Amino acid sequence: MAYTPRERMVYSAAQLVRARGATGTGVRDVVEHAKAPRGSFQHYFPGGKDQLVGEAVLWAADFAVERVRSYRRTARTPTPSGLFAHMAKQWKQDFTERGYERGCPLMAAAADLVGTDSTVTADLRTGVERWETAVAEELVAMDVPARRARRLATVMISTLEGAIMSARLHGDVGPLSTVVAELAPLLDD
Repeated sequence: MAYTPRERMVYSAAQLVRARGATGTGVRDVVEHAKAPRGSFQHYFPGGKDQLVGEAVLWAADFAVERVRSYRRTARTPTPSGLFAHMAKQWKQDFTERGYERGCPLMAAAADLVGTDSTVTADLRTGVERWETAVAEELVAMDVPARRARRLATVMISTLEGAIMSARLHGDVGPLSTVVAELAPLLDD
């Protein structure tokens, strides 16, 4: 499937934010990474870099949501701990195959922008909300009570993000394995 220059720029922005953060990602770098025509940025993103980064974090959130939703479609006997292991598995594979340079674009953008007057903060909130809602809905589908599912979704995403950061710092997937093992009893209780 061929992607439009606009779609390639949103994807490229998400990938560059993963490695450099939102403030370290330049528009020229995104255009070059996306192999997009030079003058196309203003055409596709009249709101400038904030619009692009906002769309990139929403794209990343939707990617995470799809990843969460794919678990029950592929698991024989879905469990909350299995869902969390599924979420962590993607990061273990990414780090093993590509190294530890790139983390979660949502966390990277949040670290740069929360507390500023950036309009991207609203997109970050929306993205995290979509992700938490997807996790909670999947947990409810596994017979976890709705109120507890929402709280567990927050625990799961927060723990995963911390383990991603720790894995990057140590250059080792061990923190991801640790949180999967240690959180399993809580999740399946």
